[in-house]
Amino acid sequence: MTIKTALVTTALASCLLAAPALAQSVNLYTTREPALLNPVIEAFTKDTGIKVNAVFLKDGLQQRIQAEGANSPADVMLVVDVGEIQAAADAGITQPVQSALVDKTVPAALRGAGNNWVTLTQRARIVVVSKDRVKQDAITYDELADPKWKGKFCIRAGQHPYNNAFFAAYLARNGAEKTEAFLKAVKANTARKPGGGDRDVARDILSGQCDIAIINTYYIGLMSKATNEQKGWYEAIKPLKTTFTGGGTHVNVSAAAIAKNAPNKDGAVKLIEYMLSEKAQTLYADGNFEYPVNPDVKEAAAVKLLGALTPDTTPLGDVAKNRKAASELVDKVGFDN
Repeated sequence: MTIKTALVTTALASCLLAAPALAQSVNLYTTREPALLNPVIEAFTKDTGIKVNAVFLKDGLQQRIQAEGANSPADVMLVVDVGEIQAAADAGITQPVQSALVDKTVPAALRGAGNNWVTLTQRARIVVVSKDRVKQDAITYDELADPKWKGKFCIRAGQHPYNNAFFAAYLARNGAEKTEAFLKAVKANTARKPGGGDRDVARDILSGQCDIAIINTYYIGLMSKATNEQKGWYEAIKPLKTTFTGGGTHVNVSAAAIAKNAPNKDGAVKLIEYMLSEKAQTLYADGNFEYPVNPDVKEAAAVKLLGALTPDTTPLGDVAKNRKAASELVDKVGFDN
């Protein structure tokens, strides 16, 4: 090699070392609606320079990753139900999220065993009543079994994932015998066959078909912003402070996990940590009136509308493990018949 060639080679190497690194990327598999997730993804890329390749899947996320096996490009899984994220962990397709920020920000009850998944946002399942016909302001879930509500209670199907998670939480706290009795008593109070959607119960309160119902908090937020007949449904209801007896409010979650064979693990951790930041939590939670998991976010839309949330401390992993048994009890008492 000539001196001139050596100098050129050295100069080229110096330029390469000085040049900015190629942008990283992270591959996200998610069941979350793109419109709710895209603002956070765009902010993450803008703030970090890391591109997110998002694959939106309505169904079959776990099965796809299992089929892809060791060659799966998935780095992060993001889903909107504790049962779904726990199923992924149980299937062995996740790995621990090793992050001091996660440990500091997310309470242990809102993380999977061994940090195999992490809650990002929460939605509470609370009781609403007729603003005109019911005067109380707070209630326990146990009070839904009170005979004073006979013929006045509306609820969507007991086998729907929202109610299955709630019943599983009740089961985790109270055991099978008490849960079966609770389901029988609640069914006896129904004003109509369980079914429809969460917003439908607000409609039925407005019509006078029922006086009391159970609903996910984000539906209340969405109805409050409606420009159609749903605004009237919202105006007919009053949310009650709702808790388990001696406990907090039942929540379900949107949650993330790092895929077992993630090719970009560092980027995966950065994405999850970013989604727990105050900026991202506000963007992500407010998009669907969900509650942030980061306690430093005080001004979320859900908090402004419905007040602060005190989640029940029953580990969500325990709730997920009781879902099959809860489903069997719903069938046993004929809840949806």
